[in-house]
Amino acid sequence: MLHPSVRYDALAGARHRAFMAPRLLGSFAAFAAFPVYLAFRGAPSVVEVMAVAWLIAPILLSYFLSRTGRYETAHVLSSAALVGLVMMLATATGGIQSFAAVWLIAVPLEAALSASRRVVGFASLLTLAAVATLIGMSHFQLLPTAYAGIASSHALVGFGIGSAALYAAGLALGAQSLTQTSASLLNVEEDRYRLLARHMSDVISRHRRDGAVEFISPAAEGLFGVATSELVAHGLFDRVHVADRPAYLTALSDVARGGQSRDVEFRIRRDIARAIGDDRLGGSEFIWIEMRCRPLETTPDGTTRPDADVVAVMRDVTDRKNQEYALEAARAAAERAGASKSRFLATMSHELRTPLNAIIGFSEMIVHEDTMQIDAARRKEYAQLINDSGLHLLAVVNGILDMSKMESGTFEIAPEPFAPQPALINCCNLLALKARDNGIDLVTVAPDDLPSIVADPRAFKQIVLNLVSNAIKFTERGGSVTVSARMERDKLMLRVRDTGVGIAADDLKRIGDPFFQAGKTYQRRYEGTGLGLSIVKSLVTLHGGEVSLDSKLDEGTTVTVALPLKPEPTPATDNIATLTPVPRQLKTTDRVRKSA
Repeated sequence: MLHPSVRYDALAGARHRAFMAPRLLGSFAAFAAFPVYLAFRGAPSVVEVMAVAWLIAPILLSYFLSRTGRYETAHVLSSAALVGLVMMLATATGGIQSFAAVWLIAVPLEAALSASRRVVGFASLLTLAAVATLIGMSHFQLLPTAYAGIASSHALVGFGIGSAALYAAGLALGAQSLTQTSASLLNVEEDRYRLLARHMSDVISRHRRDGAVEFISPAAEGLFGVATSELVAHGLFDRVHVADRPAYLTALSDVARGGQSRDVEFRIRRDIARAIGDDRLGGSEFIWIEMRCRPLETTPDGTTRPDADVVAVMRDVTDRKNQEYALEAARAAAERAGASKSRFLATMSHELRTPLNAIIGFSEMIVHEDTMQIDAARRKEYAQLINDSGLHLLAVVNGILDMSKMESGTFEIAPEPFAPQPALINCCNLLALKARDNGIDLVTVAPDDLPSIVADPRAFKQIVLNLVSNAIKFTERGGSVTVSARMERDKLMLRVRDTGVGIAADDLKRIGDPFFQAGKTYQRRYEGTGLGLSIVKSLVTLHGGEVSLDSKLDEGTTVTVALPLKPEPTPATDNIATLTPVPRQLKTTDRVRKSA
């Protein structure tokens, strides 16, 4: 019966069986043959009785092993028992010349089955000590003389050599059986791990501390889209994103040196065609990989060797990283929404309160005109101010309502063919008085041969009026605003350029967001709700066009609108376009000079 500690360990169980089986069989065979020996021999001597009694030791050793599971200790005790039996027989039958002395050779051979250097060393030293003792006893004539003649018996000598040879043959068969069992178990384990390596989706790899790959599982072919032979050595490192290579190498080096497990995430290039299994696809892409690595080899005391390899498990975490980016984008959008709300409240508190104060104040003055002695001219002036303030409030409310409709996708346009040149000139004429009062030179360049476009005329005029009024508002006295239109391929290019205050680089990417105005909210040098460009870009998007903006602080701003001659329908969810700043190095110079 095997000890419970080795019941589920096939190799340990085979070793225990190889230890117990020959000892039990040998002891029982000796006990069974002893009566036959007595029938031919007659009454046994004291030495013979002691030798037979000594054969109970292997049975006790087998019992000891089955109860404790201490394999090495059982081998040590077995070596001591065998040496003791041989010494007892050899001492009584001639010492070193006895037929039993040859059995001392079997002691270290038997110990070799333990697969322990300590046991083999102990058995070898014990054997040498027994040999030296027998030689010494023979030299100093310390051996008993009663059985001295037995040593020269050819029959006993042959029996000793034959029995020792048979025992050695049994040991050899046991060693061969253990070797075969070990090889079989090793093959089973290799097959098991090979099955796991081939069919698990995670990639298992072995690295040196410099990042070189010594082994990588076949799952890498499906993950990276490349043969495993191209990933060994530094093939895997060459595919890691350049920006992530320091983190990749640092993680492997730290694990090899410090012995602590580490996780690292990096991007790696994947060949799309082989990864997806479609040869029609080409090119490559970067995917996110999570690598968990730990030291592979440790010293007996549990510390990591300085040259230890690293085993790593890699898996694709691209979906998780995309979710993290989506969450970060949602968080940023929520923060922008909160900031937009704050800007909206700050802007509306000024844009609504100022005209309302004027309406209330001047209306009260008109109500108490008798007390305040207001003449007809002053009353007319106050009425005009009230009317202007009311129109301003109406424009603010209309802008907010239009923006709300555009964001919700309920704003409707009615495209129809019309000539853009008269509409453009009409809008500029409406703002010419405002430009003149501000001391700004307004220039309009619109060729007579501009073709008709299909668009909403009211939306087109609103685009022009918002752009030109913005340009006038943000241009200092003495500056100029140039409005031009021309054809490029199948698009009408409307450009509004001013020499105004310009926009800082930090604010340029946010221009066009609802209620956003360049500069700080509390530094309100110019009136407005910040909805002008937001409405413009939404209207342009509804027409299938594009808006780009180029500006430099204290030098001016250029807004370019590209409208197709026949716009394609735009989904309601895409009403809000992206205002794209024009790269400085790609800026086209198309200056229109006012003719003298």
